[in-house]
Amino acid sequence: MQTTSVKLHSLEYRQAKTYWIAALFVLGNLLLPQLCHLIPQGGMRWLPIYFFTLVGAYKYGWRVGLLTAVASPLLNSALFGMPAAAVLPAILLKSVLLALTAGYAAARFNKAPLWLLAAVVLGYQTVGTLGEWALSGSLAAATQDFRIGIPGMLLQLIGGWFCINRLLRR
Repeated sequence: MQTTSVKLHSLEYRQAKTYWIAALFVLGNLLLPQLCHLIPQGGMRWLPIYFFTLVGAYKYGWRVGLLTAVASPLLNSALFGMPAAAVLPAILLKSVLLALTAGYAAARFNKAPLWLLAAVVLGYQTVGTLGEWALSGSLAAATQDFRIGIPGMLLQLIGGWFCINRLLRR
C-alpha cells in the first residue's frame, strides 16, 4: 500500500494569506449551515458550524482556525439568527476549543490520520460539553451534541479527513 503525505501549514497573523484563507473557511461555515438548516434539526444533527473550523485549523494552523472559530458563529448569528444568541457562548467555546485542539494536533504530529482527527473531535466535544454544562447549568443541553450530533461528528471526522488529506494536499 502506498503511503501519501499531506502538507500542513502554520500561518502567522502578520501574513495576509492567513486572513484570506480564514475568510474562505468562514464563507464555508456560512454556507454549509444554511444547507443543513434546510433539513429538520439539521444544525443540531450535522453540527455544520464546526466543519471548516476543523479543516482550517488542522491544515493551516491554529491562527486560521481561531479566526474561523470566532468569526463563523458571530456572523451566522448576526446574518441569519442561527445560532441563537442564547447558545452563542457555548458554540464559541466549542469552536475555539476545536481550533486550538486541531491546530495543536497538526503541529505536534504533522500528519492527519483518521484516529488523530477522531481524538480531536472527541476531545473538543468532551471538554466543550463540560464547559457548556457550566455555562448553561443544563446537562441535557450540554450533552445534545452527543445525543443528536453523532452524524455531525462523523461528518467532521470523515469529511475533515477527506478535505485535509485529499482535497487540500498542497
